[in-house]
Order: sequence, then structure tokens, then C-alpha cells
Amino acid sequence: MPRNSTLMAVCFCAGMLGALCSSLLAWQVSQMGFPAMANVQMSPSLTPDWIYSRMVWGGLWGLLYFLAVGSLKSRRHWVRKGLWLSLLPTAFQLLVVYPQMTHHGWLGFDLGQLTPLFVFFYNLAWGLCTGIFCRLFWGRR
Repeated sequence: MPRNSTLMAVCFCAGMLGALCSSLLAWQVSQMGFPAMANVQMSPSLTPDWIYSRMVWGGLWGLLYFLAVGSLKSRRHWVRKGLWLSLLPTAFQLLVVYPQMTHHGWLGFDLGQLTPLFVFFYNLAWGLCTGIFCRLFWGRR
């Protein structure tokens, strides 16, 4: 398999694992009661359907991450690029998913005033884990 195809598969898998980590973090934070303390109504249930959909989306965002690390010259600062790229799924969720698909209002404010902060934090965790996993899987080639 050509190197770019291999790296694309690595980015997809890293994105899926990043989404799994982010999902488990979101569930754990919810179990600890932090969203409720901030008057944010985000309490995910740890079900296979919820995790599966988040992992598929994480893999798709991982394919976009491939564009940041795909060329040979840009294969450095893997984690930093993952953190920067995490702003894209954050913006998508706040500007498209919440207002148009789930009808939770602009930036998800119907769920609570601090909803954007939680979304940013969870997606930042996705970017961090995606960068780490991608770097670990790719190695020093």
C-alpha cells in the first residue's frame, strides 16, 4: 500500500481512537457532575450507539487531519496540529449541529450558557488524542 494511503488509514484510526477517548472523557466529566454544576444539560449515556456515532465522526475528522500531516514536509508537530484542527469539529458542532440539526439554539445555548466551553474542551481532547495516536502509529518513517 502506498505511504499516503497508509497514513490516511492511520489518521482515520487515530481519529476514531481520539473520539473514543473524548467520549469517555465527556461521560466521566458528566458522571462527576461538572456540566450540572455549570447549568449545562449535557449528560451523555454510555451506550454503543452514542459511542459508535462519535467514533465514526472522529474518523471522518481524522481524514481531514490527514490533510494537515499528509505531505512529507508537514509531518511534524502532530499533536499541535491535532489541537488546532479540533477547532473545526467544535465550530461544526456549535454552528451547524446545535442550531440546525438538533435545534438547541445558536452555539447550543439552549443547553446552557457554558455549552460552548464544554464542546471546546471535549473536542480539544479529541485533537490531543488524535495527534498522539497518529504519531505513535506512524512512528519514525
